Amino acid sequence: MRLLIVDDSSIMRRIIEKHLNEYEIEIIGMAADGNEAVDLVKKKKPDVITLDITMPGMDGLACLDEIMKIHPKAKVMIITALADKLTGLRALDKGARGFLYKPVNAGDLAKAFDRLLKRNENK
Repeated sequence: MRLLIVDDSSIMRRIIEKHLNEYEIEIIGMAADGNEAVDLVKKKKPDVITLDITMPGMDGLACLDEIMKIHPKAKVMIITALADKLTGLRALDKGARGFLYKPVNAGDLAKAFDRLLKRNENK
């Protein structure tokens, strides 16, 4: 499983990386904005992408559109500080597979990733 972490906050990128270290996931890159993320998706075709909505330049929803054109099989998890249900629904409409609000903790991130990756289906 190959992961791309997209967030304009380097602290948030490190938190996500730290919380996901128990998974058998190879972090293939980190991007601070949508343009960088699109380039990395083109080059590396990650299986899973965590994506912030509010970023400079290309925002998360525009980035999600581009990712879905390039790599429609990617499992995208939106992780955002926006507590706006409509934005979450729009992201899911555009192809995101999950949605999580910041601040994230290890438990919430693990549950969200289990759902995203269809783990622990018997629980």
